[in-house]
Amino acid sequence: MKKLLLQLLAAALVLAGCHSHSHDAHGGHSHGDAHAHDENGNHITPAEPTLEALAYTIYTDKTELFVEFMPLVVGQESRFAAHFTALGDLFKAISEGSVTLSLKNGETIAQSITADKPEVPGIFQLQMTPKQAGAYSLVFDIKTPAYTDQITIENVTVFPDEKTAMAAQGEVEAVGGTDISYLKEQAWKVEFANAPAKIQPFSEVVKTSGQVLAAPGDEAVLTAQISGIVSFLGKNMVVGTAVGAGANLFSVKSNEVVQSNLGAAVKQAENDVATAQKQYDRAAELAKDKIISDKEFLEAKLRLENAQAQLANAKVSRSFGQNKQSVAAPIGGFLKNVLVENGAFVQAGQPLATISKSKRLLLRADVSQKYFPKLASFTAANFKTADGVRVYSTRELNGRVVSTGKSAAAGSPFLPIHFEIDNVGNIVPGSAVEVFLQSGSSPSLVIPTSALIEEQGVFYCYVQVGGETFQKRELKIGASDGRNVQVHSGIAEGERVVTTGAYQIKLSSASGTMPAHGHEH
Repeated sequence: MKKLLLQLLAAALVLAGCHSHSHDAHGGHSHGDAHAHDENGNHITPAEPTLEALAYTIYTDKTELFVEFMPLVVGQESRFAAHFTALGDLFKAISEGSVTLSLKNGETIAQSITADKPEVPGIFQLQMTPKQAGAYSLVFDIKTPAYTDQITIENVTVFPDEKTAMAAQGEVEAVGGTDISYLKEQAWKVEFANAPAKIQPFSEVVKTSGQVLAAPGDEAVLTAQISGIVSFLGKNMVVGTAVGAGANLFSVKSNEVVQSNLGAAVKQAENDVATAQKQYDRAAELAKDKIISDKEFLEAKLRLENAQAQLANAKVSRSFGQNKQSVAAPIGGFLKNVLVENGAFVQAGQPLATISKSKRLLLRADVSQKYFPKLASFTAANFKTADGVRVYSTRELNGRVVSTGKSAAAGSPFLPIHFEIDNVGNIVPGSAVEVFLQSGSSPSLVIPTSALIEEQGVFYCYVQVGGETFQKRELKIGASDGRNVQVHSGIAEGERVVTTGAYQIKLSSASGTMPAHGHEH
């Protein structure tokens, strides 16, 4: 009886063990992870060791590849979910084109498979069953309407059986708690980009303010030469209108009530010349007969010359009439400003408009007097306008230093430095700018300033450590030149920092929930 009870107890334990370990009916998992997950997306450690998925993130100048797949075993189908992102100012999913996956032994293609289109934008599903064990390269050939590219994963092993693959994978590292999961599908839906941290020459920077000015000789002021009523002759006399050299833009008409009537002045000057000419002719005849002295003759000659000079001064332009003046553009360019209203009364010498060629501009930087000993060392500058959208460089704008201040203006604590630069068409003369003066350079680790996130005076960035894995890093930073910032600690050269879309990652990590895995492998 006792023996029978022991046998029944052993059978019950065996049945309990069989029911406690169940397998997925489909034998699959999501997002390329060999672990099972609970309803919250957390890993469940399996009762028995299993093969761990391989993941690679590789960049070229054009493309980012993030791919996950199980270790390759002879005779077993391997499924590749390859995520392809087109690089640029913003990273976008490749939504059109084909991808060919080749298993290559040296230069020989052992097997290949092609996906003619993505399953969903950015994700190409590929299946391959290896036929022979060995060391291979996985080569992805990408063809899109915009470009072609090739990405290679070197030293990929095809195992003869699963047992050998299991023995080769070693211990699986525990998943740390500092990693942040942010899926490709999330990044593709927002503005997103990253860039590598680089060691490159970085100049000593002095940050200050300044202004963009029109370059001398690139502007001309049109002025009324008589007093009268101004009329517009040019079409579309508004700021920004293009004008050609010699084009008539204004006319000024004098009238009878204008006291400073240049027409009357010319008439008077002509009468004075005629009178002086008669006096001179008479004096010349009398001088021949010694009737008048040489002094009286010279006085008559001087009166004639003075009258002629007065007439020349009154005739101020070829287009002058006795009561009308036409004002033409002396240079070609565009109307920078119009200073009068059509039909207004203007005084002689009053400015009417300004024409600017706008080919060259001046950048004035106002430098504190404490940097006076270093003024000569500032050879270039970056600057950005009030909108802060774009940072310009004097080096890129064919810039050069044209002057450095030797003394400060009355009541000003600043010394000016002037750079002459090309006008690329979207810099408005007169704009206030933020200036980053640059002197001698030395190699420094830098990242784009757009990667920085500030929290209560502490700077952070997000580093992409895997295709869909990010880490938040605290940084110790140095100077900034408006485009890049020095990094003293927190990241290493080559690590890719998020330059656009960091706040979306921050919001995603702050939600406290893992994103749902949306692509099955």
